[in-house]
Amino acid sequence: MTMYTYRAINKSGQRRTGLQDASNLVDLEVRLKRTGLDLINGKIAKKNRFVTGATVTRRELITFFFNMEQLTNAGVPLLESLADLRDTLSDPLLREVVASLIENIEGGMSLSQAMAEHPRVFEKIFVSLINAGEKSGKLQEVFLHLTNTLKWEDEMASQTKQVLIYPAIVLVVVTGVAFFLMIYLVPQLTGFIKNMGQTLPVHTKVLLFVSSIFVEYWYVMLLFPTITFVILKLMVTFNAQARYRFDDLKLKLWPIGPILKKIILARFANFFAMLYASGISILECIAICRDIAGNVVIAESLTQASREIEEGKNLTQSFQSANIFPPLVIRMLRVGESTGALDKALLNVGYFYDRDVKEAIAKAQAMIGPAMTVLLGLMLGWIMFSVLMPIYDVISKVKI
Repeated sequence: MTMYTYRAINKSGQRRTGLQDASNLVDLEVRLKRTGLDLINGKIAKKNRFVTGATVTRRELITFFFNMEQLTNAGVPLLESLADLRDTLSDPLLREVVASLIENIEGGMSLSQAMAEHPRVFEKIFVSLINAGEKSGKLQEVFLHLTNTLKWEDEMASQTKQVLIYPAIVLVVVTGVAFFLMIYLVPQLTGFIKNMGQTLPVHTKVLLFVSSIFVEYWYVMLLFPTITFVILKLMVTFNAQARYRFDDLKLKLWPIGPILKKIILARFANFFAMLYASGISILECIAICRDIAGNVVIAESLTQASREIEEGKNLTQSFQSANIFPPLVIRMLRVGESTGALDKALLNVGYFYDRDVKEAIAKAQAMIGPAMTVLLGLMLGWIMFSVLMPIYDVISKVKI
């Protein structure tokens, strides 16, 4: 198949553009006709965006699942719902994906099978939930759960970014001030300080030494973070042990690490509850959730829990020995498992972490600001003290 870019017109007379794979232009016209579009012209695309790594944003997926839930709840047939979405979506990549879903469903696939053809857009857990919803006849409920979960993830991502934005801005300011002082201001005073004939204190000598390093090797100091980042990125990508240590560091590094761990566990609990409530076995639930953890340390803990369940332990015992959740959460899971309401217990765990994450983010935001301000103050205080102290010593010895 060759990927074509096309211009077409729908039944309402609106023009549409996009990408579509086809054997030739005639086949392209037939495929577009199936999706309600009449071809105007088409040509071979230079690049396939599915191959180059482009993907759909979380907010676009929220729009997709929300609209599917609304249309399904209103009783609109699946293909008609997808066709309506295809004609109204603003994102060209998602519109192209929806057109592909329509074509595959018309070719005999189920919705979950059609989604599985686009792993960059629809995670494995989405496909599993849609498949469970198709089998149980609760597709509309699955769409609703996915919409709410993705909204929660988007909210958590937004709040986490807010925690990082302020320290990032302050760090840039501190770095800029440090370069200005060390490269411009301190060298201006160096000659004056040395010509006073005083024995310089240790902290002043350290300041002058640091300033000389900035002046001589400023380009190295600018390139060093970039080079370090590239090296670490390559190590994390191609070395399993380095990836494990890096993921472990991410979970422990204050203040983001504990928040990140809680977000991962909350996402795990929410999706586990949805999968389990849909009739999927515990081992399969763990296997699917392990793939979306996004952290090797958490994934290995889930693998250990899965092995212990296979050996005969219950879910609570396996999670306890794997040291995934704290004792309070383990107690919640134990009650849910003993009463046969494990899915509700997992949702309670998700709510528990949701509240805990919001409180942790609020505390981090309250603490990071003063901490960064103190850091800037200490740096400026050290520089001013190192510069002014020798001058003060000279002035104090002058007899009036």
